[in-house]
Amino acid sequence: MRPPVAPYLTVSPALAAIAYYSAVFGAQQKSIMPAFDGLRIMHCELAINGGSIMLADAFPELGHTRMSVPGELVTSSVSLEYASADQVDEIFAKATSLGGKVETSPTKSFWGTRFATFRDPFGHRWILNGPLK
Repeated sequence: MRPPVAPYLTVSPALAAIAYYSAVFGAQQKSIMPAFDGLRIMHCELAINGGSIMLADAFPELGHTRMSVPGELVTSSVSLEYASADQVDEIFAKATSLGGKVETSPTKSFWGTRFATFRDPFGHRWILNGPLK
């Protein structure tokens, strides 16, 4: 069964993003559909932290997406809730050691969680929360 809400990311190269998300979040590939050109991914679904994200390369020739501009930040974010504050620290450390850019280092939030944010190497912003002990 697919989740009722799942972010869909346009990210190029999608194969690199799949590898990054697998290394950082332990993402499990649920489905993948290569494009006819043999170079890009038309669709991929990844299980992450009990939910799913979907992603694909950009296909500007179809008129539905455009290639990202180098250095341009993506305006959407993906928020993940973890069972512990330690998980936030672990994920953040993996993400930044593999090329993610620090936005907010792990900290105690005023709303009662361990909180951190980073941008992945493809410009997507990830928000991490875990309950304080």
